[in-house]
Amino acid sequence: MGNMFVRTWDNFWNPELNPVPYGPVTFDPFFGIGPRKERVMVAKEEELRAAKIPKDKWDFCAHTLLEVERCRADHFPFVYRCKEQAHAASMCNLEDYLLRMKEYERERRLLRRKHRIEQAQAQAQGA
Repeated sequence: MGNMFVRTWDNFWNPELNPVPYGPVTFDPFFGIGPRKERVMVAKEEELRAAKIPKDKWDFCAHTLLEVERCRADHFPFVYRCKEQAHAASMCNLEDYLLRMKEYERERRLLRRKHRIEQAQAQAQGA
């Protein structure tokens, strides 16, 4: 509970040190870490349109949602048989959320690092 209060207070006094949530990445994705594989959409747009998946669900986990919808259509009215697919979709969404939060935290830390370096350079030039 205190973490949220401190983070909100910090956002109030130093908004430039916090990245925009769901905003673009401002630093090189490979800065400070080794190579990472690029995330790609597994499901195609035509498949999502055909399955009538809402656009707000078109993300990196849409392929698991397609499997859930296929299973529900195949086993209707016994949709309880689709627990494994629903669990896989839920876990994919959780992993996606965690990855986005890690990216946000990485961006925040890099912004703070950049700010500290700029302050140190300004003090060195001023002294």
